[in-house]
Amino acid sequence: MKTLDVITIGRSSVDLYGAQIGGRLEDMGSFNKYIGGSPTNIACGAARLGLKSGLITRVGDEHMGRFIREQLQREGVDVRGVKTDPERLTALVLLGIRDQEQFPLIFYRENCADMALSEEDIEEDYIASARAVVATGTHLSHPRTEAAVLKALRLARKHGARTALDIDYRPNLWGVAGHGEGESRFVESAAVTAKLQSTLNLFDLIVGTEEEFHIAGGSTDTLEALRAVRKVSNATLVCKRGARGAVAFEGALPDSLDDGQTGPGFPIEVFNVLGAGDGFFSGLLKGWLEDAGWPTALKYANACGAFAVSRHGCTPAYPSLIELEFFLRRGIQTPALRHDPALEQIHWSMNRHGDWSECRVFAFDHRMQLEQMEGYTLERGGAFKELCLRAALEVQAGRPGYGILCDNRIGRAALHAASGTGLWIGRPCELPGSRPLALEPELGSDCGGLSEWAKENVAKVLCFCHPDDDEALRADQEATVKRLFEASRRNGLEFLLEIIPSKVAPVDDETTAILIRQFYEAGIYPDWWKLEPMATREAWAKACAAIETCDRYTRGIVVLGLDAPEAELAASFQVAAGFDLVKGFAVGRTIFGDVARAWMMGQTNDAEAVAEMARRYARLCRIWDRARSNAREKAA
Repeated sequence: MKTLDVITIGRSSVDLYGAQIGGRLEDMGSFNKYIGGSPTNIACGAARLGLKSGLITRVGDEHMGRFIREQLQREGVDVRGVKTDPERLTALVLLGIRDQEQFPLIFYRENCADMALSEEDIEEDYIASARAVVATGTHLSHPRTEAAVLKALRLARKHGARTALDIDYRPNLWGVAGHGEGESRFVESAAVTAKLQSTLNLFDLIVGTEEEFHIAGGSTDTLEALRAVRKVSNATLVCKRGARGAVAFEGALPDSLDDGQTGPGFPIEVFNVLGAGDGFFSGLLKGWLEDAGWPTALKYANACGAFAVSRHGCTPAYPSLIELEFFLRRGIQTPALRHDPALEQIHWSMNRHGDWSECRVFAFDHRMQLEQMEGYTLERGGAFKELCLRAALEVQAGRPGYGILCDNRIGRAALHAASGTGLWIGRPCELPGSRPLALEPELGSDCGGLSEWAKENVAKVLCFCHPDDDEALRADQEATVKRLFEASRRNGLEFLLEIIPSKVAPVDDETTAILIRQFYEAGIYPDWWKLEPMATREAWAKACAAIETCDRYTRGIVVLGLDAPEAELAASFQVAAGFDLVKGFAVGRTIFGDVARAWMMGQTNDAEAVAEMARRYARLCRIWDRARSNAREKAA
């Protein structure tokens, strides 16, 4: 049974992309970390387009190897073919964007893990599960990796899978250019040509740039090179021509490259060519495996390549299917796609990771309330928050759908300890109780402090606001929220906006919905909303409608507690749980308030405090789950 659409085989690496644009690689001051390697990029790009993809490679038994494996899983790529090499390190690549013509890169691949791929790593059952197998050229450069690729291709043929080659010629990875020549895309080599030509008959599809067909065909005349490839292979040949698009050739070669099958191109700004070919191949695979015809397949490929050249990074640049369809339907609004707000909002929304369809959050990010308790000191406050984390983890028990809100000022140890536990982690940014809204000093006036945050932290801000606020106050608070929102996006952090109008003035069924629309009109698109409990179904319906009208891709809503008694929370849950956009709750003092006061006074010990908070948190989780279940039963 074919459970996978495509398996790619070959390179995997960690790409360290220079964050500064226009400078020399020598002068880079900081780098962004992504997964890389042509087959790795293709597998991720295909998965984003809805194909079921897998990867065969090796990674090191270290932090970077684990990063690749975990990121592949987040992207939806099957990792059964990703082997861990206990002896070798994961490959690294340093890359930069100098200008529109220069993209320097250095490969750190000396005896790296993926070049130890061997025939033993190729499992017949795995290959048999795929409709197609894609190889890339680098792994034909060494006898051991070549043997692995050839075995995979033979098994693909045996089990009726299609086969494809991305020539992916990197001269220095074939040993015909020096370490400092990573940017080089073409160096003539009869040995490389001979090696490639010995395998070209094994493929149904061969893809490359004109320069890559020059090496495969042994000629710097593109048509002559294509004809040389045709002599040894009946594959469909897809030649990428940069800004002129791409052409596909089935059968005999015509007298002009312009006479091949083509798809529409997209005139966009060239920002970064690195990884563009892998994005192109991902789109091509979608059309090829759907038997959509080469003009359609090339349209997908050209569009995916356009996304890639307009953004920073390789895999992070590639579109989701929803984003691709939106782009093809709407067209180009600005040649610099990374500056297209509508596209970027979809791109961001489609590439958030983690299933948070349920989110039961223990909120202990409170600062002012703890500081006012008798017996409080900063040290004791931090220790208590570590107890809160222990209670949260006890209830979570390794299951998805649980989270915490924890601050850095008092709860730093707990906040840092929570990373990697599988909890959803929200982190407050506001000065407690401030109105007009003011942010914690640690963020800096430009919110630059967010650059130091763990990527799994969700930036949370509480704004006390009301539709009756005067224009000056409203503008001031919206400006602060927007500054934080934009900084969160720049730093790859999800953003949660909490609004509490009832603490400002009386509310009705329209109040929250009006505020939601105002923030969207200001250009603020929260990943999460944290809303106070609303007593009527009508109020919830209006709030949800306001969100869905403005941002159909939001993560959703969590209901806050406001120190309400458990019975009141249960009643509010019954109403809120009837709306799918509400994903859960974020409740704090109802869980920890009494416990904290007793613990600060020495009236209860650590174990008792953890046990009581875990009991209360678990009970609220059950109340929420019951409310959700009842709502779904009524809707069925």
